Amino acid sequence: MVLGSVVLLALATAVPGSPSFVTVVSNTGERRIPVRVDVTEGPMIPAGLFLSALGGSASSDGVWADVKLGSASFRFLIGATVLLRGDRIYPLAAPARTHHDSLFLPLQFASETLPLLHGDRFRYDVARARLSDRGVVRTVVSPNAAKRAGKASVRRVTIDPGHGGRDPGNLGKYLPRGVNEKHVNLQVGLLLRDELEARGIKVTMTRTRDTLIDLGRRGSYCSDDCDLFVSLHVNSLPARTGYTNVRGFETYFLAEARTEDAARVARMENEAVRFDPPDATLPDADGIDFILKDLQLNEHLREAARAAELIQEELDKVHSGPNRGVKQAGLMVLNTARRPALLVEMGYATNREDARIMYEPASQRRLAKAMADAIERYVDEYGRRTGDTQATGSRGSPDDK
Repeated sequence: MVLGSVVLLALATAVPGSPSFVTVVSNTGERRIPVRVDVTEGPMIPAGLFLSALGGSASSDGVWADVKLGSASFRFLIGATVLLRGDRIYPLAAPARTHHDSLFLPLQFASETLPLLHGDRFRYDVARARLSDRGVVRTVVSPNAAKRAGKASVRRVTIDPGHGGRDPGNLGKYLPRGVNEKHVNLQVGLLLRDELEARGIKVTMTRTRDTLIDLGRRGSYCSDDCDLFVSLHVNSLPARTGYTNVRGFETYFLAEARTEDAARVARMENEAVRFDPPDATLPDADGIDFILKDLQLNEHLREAARAAELIQEELDKVHSGPNRGVKQAGLMVLNTARRPALLVEMGYATNREDARIMYEPASQRRLAKAMADAIERYVDEYGRRTGDTQATGSRGSPDDK
């Protein structure tokens, strides 16, 4: 499953000296668009005013922001430093944001992205903060679209029940006595395997029993014939005032953490590395560089984000806790995968109701079915987008080392 080539945009955007306005010049005249400087993200422009000056439009569902200029479409994952253009993914210096129901785009979209991708139409004068629009954006066809059309692909997913063996995961304040996170992850993982196989999707398990798989090896179970890597986990919070009231489910893909809570989850899950043998090969999770240095992984970011969105959507139908959304963090287990990869936190073991949902057999089956629904939607949707013909098969051989 190969996407189009990745083009890296310039990542430098300086806040000092940022213009107060950007002037948009088109055949309808000139319009001055105010620039809002975010203390953490840098200069941003209001999407509504900016796109109106260019005859474009924007819409958002709270997760994705879709921008249209003529026949060209751009997708921003809100809060993530990426721009999607057809089959290509472009890292950005700052993410798109919403503020009081208004969408803001990084100034870089006007000053660098549009002139780079559509130099036949747009010119940007840095000294004058002036964007000139000279025509209509032409549709860009992915160079790999023809190669993918009609290409048969076997649907295969790797399920990784987190922790295991001497690594119990979190001890689960409200899980039954003797039940730890590792047990819940495995139970739901096996149910998810059965659900997927019943739908004709091949499954590889990183483990099918209570055994420890090195953190640095888990991602390798999702190799070239694998469409998606899904790691299952149980969240928890350290003891503090009111900590047992926090509940809900969230799905992560690999990128630099944007919130302190996402960073906390990454630290908690990455602590599992202490159970690996001394000679284990460990992934590097130091900052965003570990993504941008690997273009293949960067290509899969778009697919992982979409699959995470579907997981959240389906779990929301069966989980009584709040939908905590799609998040990003530097998770080691995802860094080792070279395919689209997700980590699902199914709930908080430090919350009584969430814990019940995760250990009761009927609730486990509902969680597994919901995630299977999402994964099936993802692989089918990907096939329709790329023109791939999906094939079905039987169970992959688990590694029970």
